[in-house]
Amino acid sequence: MENEALISALVLAGAVYAGLCALFYFGQDFFFFRPERLPHWFAYQYPFPFTEINFDMEDGGVVNALHFQIPNSKGVVFYIKGNSRSIKGWGKFARDFVGKGYDFFIMDFRGFGKSRGRRTEGILYSDLQQVYKWLAAHYGENRIVLYGRSMGSGLAARIASWNNPSLLILDCPYYSFYYHIRRYGFWLPLSWLLRYHIRTDRFIRKAQCPIFILHGRRDRLIPYRQSEMLRSLAPDNIRLIPIEQAGHNNLPDFPEYHDYLYDILHGAPQVWQRA
Repeated sequence: MENEALISALVLAGAVYAGLCALFYFGQDFFFFRPERLPHWFAYQYPFPFTEINFDMEDGGVVNALHFQIPNSKGVVFYIKGNSRSIKGWGKFARDFVGKGYDFFIMDFRGFGKSRGRRTEGILYSDLQQVYKWLAAHYGENRIVLYGRSMGSGLAARIASWNNPSLLILDCPYYSFYYHIRRYGFWLPLSWLLRYHIRTDRFIRKAQCPIFILHGRRDRLIPYRQSEMLRSLAPDNIRLIPIEQAGHNNLPDFPEYHDYLYDILHGAPQVWQRA
């Protein structure tokens, strides 16, 4: 009887564990992405001039984007956003860049805002690369700044590794998405289950452009330590700039963030000594 009870308990535990693995595998898009969907007729409203653009992808997907332009810009910031909401809200960050002399471009991932279609890690890269090529045709690569925020940091690093932008700026990045998720799902066989690995650590070593990392020291979601780990991979090409009192979502609230960002975008020599 004791053996039967033990076997029953082990079978039950195994079934529960298998169920949790299945829940994670099939539900990870829900866990990792928090999209805000918008109807096709929704009208964006921002205080800066912008153009709304739809990119039709080869597989039938549609990527919706906003392009903010100013006269005599120094180039364009391709801002790759985080994992929540839509460009309805994220477009507000245009003010941080148009005020510094740059055009601003931001797109929604598939399933966010007005963008439609199936989303996978490979499709995210493919969509971003197609949009990057469009920007390169309009600006030239030497006038493109890639800016990756949170979830978008690893995606920006991937695109930088394939191309030659003038700069790569990472805002509160993770060492790799696999590494970051392992902190919470260490009890799961993530190498088999995880569909989004986003290896920032590999991509960043292949990028040829100067790389700047801005990260709040009080970030509890993606610890500052992960940026230190990234910097150690290519210390001659990466400058890590801490925002001392900032957390994960409030870097623009601190004047030093804007001071550093201005110096980075305008090539001030002193920014290289701030790491």
